[in-house]
Amino acid sequence: MKKIIAANWKMNKTLVETKDFFREFKSKVNAQENCEIIICPPFISLTEAANECKNTNIKIGAQNCHYESSGAFTGEISAEMLCDIGVQYVILGHSERRKYFFETDEMINKKIHKALENDLKVIFCVGESIEIREKNAVNEFIAEQINSGLKGVSKENLRNVIVAYEPIWAIGTGKAINSESACCVARFIKKCLADNFGSETAVLYGGSVKPENANEFVKSSDIDGLLVGGASLKAESFAEIIFAVR
Repeated sequence: MKKIIAANWKMNKTLVETKDFFREFKSKVNAQENCEIIICPPFISLTEAANECKNTNIKIGAQNCHYESSGAFTGEISAEMLCDIGVQYVILGHSERRKYFFETDEMINKKIHKALENDLKVIFCVGESIEIREKNAVNEFIAEQINSGLKGVSKENLRNVIVAYEPIWAIGTGKAINSESACCVARFIKKCLADNFGSETAVLYGGSVKPENANEFVKSSDIDGLLVGGASLKAESFAEIIFAVR
């Protein structure tokens, strides 16, 4: 099974910067077939990114979508709109959406169903705060996120869901979890999916991933790839992560 390396650019890069990134990045990873590469730019850059990646092995994802097809939802983007411009993936349930935009498990569940209805593949984020980890309640917390977020998702549709484990305290802090602990959580996630949904899916690790530690996380079969934040903003460092995984 190919490893999956996904990039979450968050609120970074203009159109010009996006174009420059892809021209440099494509020249570095041309014909790299050893892994699935997914890049998730801001909404305004999605069309440009999709055009830049035609006839390559790079897939484009969005960072969010709404749970309705259309309507009076100022500032929102629908799953149908994403499909229309060639987007194939969407990140849902990211901890920053939960924290800053007050997204609940119920809301995330509705978004996941809408995305899957429109044949978008979902990167579903779960992860604990440092307080939850210190209480030794990580498994219980993540099981609740999974069971609530994926409620009603069929075994067949689960094949189009990737779970990204991102401990909140490791995102953007430089404090990556050690690979052994990350593998334990990934193994638990797969068991939770098998027990409660009758199927497993790919599990990524995210949180302060960089070229120096990328290979440590994917050595184990428990972790199927990476969700990369800051280190994906520079073509050189993101390419180095691709090569490290290879």
